[in-house]
Amino acid sequence: MKKTFPLLPAVSGITVLTALTGCTSRAPQPTADEPSKPMNILYIMCDDHSYQTISAYDQRFIHTPNIDRIAADGVRFTNSFVANSLSGPSRACMLTGKHSHANGFTDNTVTFDGSQQTFPKLLQKAGYETAMIGKWHLVSQPTGFDYWDILVGQGMYYNPEFICNGQKVQREGYATNITTDLALDWLANKHDKSKPFCLLLHHKAPHRTWMPDSCDMELFSDKDFPLPDTFWDDYDGRPAAAAQEMHILRDMDLVYDLKLADKEGEIHGGGLEGWGRTMYTSLLNPNQKAFWDRHYDPVIETFKDSFLRNAPNGSEETMSPANGGMKADARRLAQWKYNQYMRDYLRVITSIDRNVGRVLDYLEENGLMENTLIVYTSDQGFYMGEHGWFDKRFMYEESFRTPLLARLPGGMKGDIRQLVQNIDYAPTFLELAGVPIPDDIQGVSLLPLLQGRRPRHWREALYYHYYEYPAEHAVRRHYGIRDSRYKLIHFYPASLDGIKVKDTIDSWELYDLKNDPQELHNLYGQPGTERLTRRLMKKLHELQEQYDAPELKYGSE
Repeated sequence: MKKTFPLLPAVSGITVLTALTGCTSRAPQPTADEPSKPMNILYIMCDDHSYQTISAYDQRFIHTPNIDRIAADGVRFTNSFVANSLSGPSRACMLTGKHSHANGFTDNTVTFDGSQQTFPKLLQKAGYETAMIGKWHLVSQPTGFDYWDILVGQGMYYNPEFICNGQKVQREGYATNITTDLALDWLANKHDKSKPFCLLLHHKAPHRTWMPDSCDMELFSDKDFPLPDTFWDDYDGRPAAAAQEMHILRDMDLVYDLKLADKEGEIHGGGLEGWGRTMYTSLLNPNQKAFWDRHYDPVIETFKDSFLRNAPNGSEETMSPANGGMKADARRLAQWKYNQYMRDYLRVITSIDRNVGRVLDYLEENGLMENTLIVYTSDQGFYMGEHGWFDKRFMYEESFRTPLLARLPGGMKGDIRQLVQNIDYAPTFLELAGVPIPDDIQGVSLLPLLQGRRPRHWREALYYHYYEYPAEHAVRRHYGIRDSRYKLIHFYPASLDGIKVKDTIDSWELYDLKNDPQELHNLYGQPGTERLTRRLMKKLHELQEQYDAPELKYGSE
């Protein structure tokens, strides 16, 4: 019988779920004459995979049966978050078990210090064979891995370049399939089977620009998606939200993001148009172009008929949501762009899910399921049109919250509701392997939760800091705290080399996630919130001191 995942009301803007079975269960443990094998670790991570587009969490958009297999046999973390919602910094937090200021990789403009302590290095010393395959995105070469085969930079969806143990090689095909092929080849042919393994399988997908595999291009073509409730958000009382540059209408490029690189050159995007046309002309081989044209040429014609030939200036009116909305034709264009975005994004997710199934099937067929911890997550959350946005970065729920599914043999089945963060992965893997957790690791091992235990003194709040401004999407620097109900955020003035950056914002935001899960009503400074604000401010400063963070210099009330 197919496992179903019933929905709960939306929490913090994202739908979460009831327990899989309504109970907690543990598999029988090995007896004294049946010693357990060392536990392998398979850590699957995608880039920008939203919580909302995994059907184990939310069934509005897509069915992901293979990713759901991990949840059905294991656990779903329903309060899983990141420490810094940006790809490189998030990966550095995961590898080190430390917040960004402690591991040094605060934003994508810096280089990860590969000489520092990471959990793969500690596992190596304990006898594990370690491998890193897929998206690395930390600028420096991987360290702590016996084998590594990584995408160059962000990676390309089609015919991508890899660096295999220092040697650059271009591989023909689709990145998600290739990355999976490499992982399965390592498990079957390169891994020393006398050792336990730790395999980091990291996909480029579904990172922008959401280029689907040829076999998935027609999926969702006849489907229109209802706009999120907050799509027409006017950002009242939230100046940093109003100042961003990640709105689907205003900032999603027609050519680069939506693949409207027409051969006549009549459709124009913004500054990314050239890249969008290069993706088609230079990256695809003739066979791939044939599939591409068969799908996107009719889409391009539909766009021209709707927004070029019958409407002046392409109808892409300048949108000023903070000043009272937009014209009707711009609203129509925004909805069209949203649907094109959703279709391509979900096509890419379909490929991920299919390839996760390939890996799970391999483990089952080779007797590895009973001594392998399987983890599926993303480097952060992503906006699927909420607040009118794509991308991530903000401490608001859709980008701060991330999916986290895990299957531990003999472990718990059901939901884990404790507040967890991606700095917790490193100590979890170390404890599972019997490796002492260094004192300077800031995360907390999730192993007791995975085993069905309930630690008496779990964290009550999470700390977050986003550093990258000025930069793409214009999300201002901010830090904050979130507990089980409330969130306090400080957008603070930025400076470079002691010179204050233009257009920075200094403001506080306070949200009651129970009564305002979509974070539309900033309560900061409102009468009656003084006591709550003082409590959260005190806890915020306690966490900054606990993590030895430098953020105290950015001020308080």
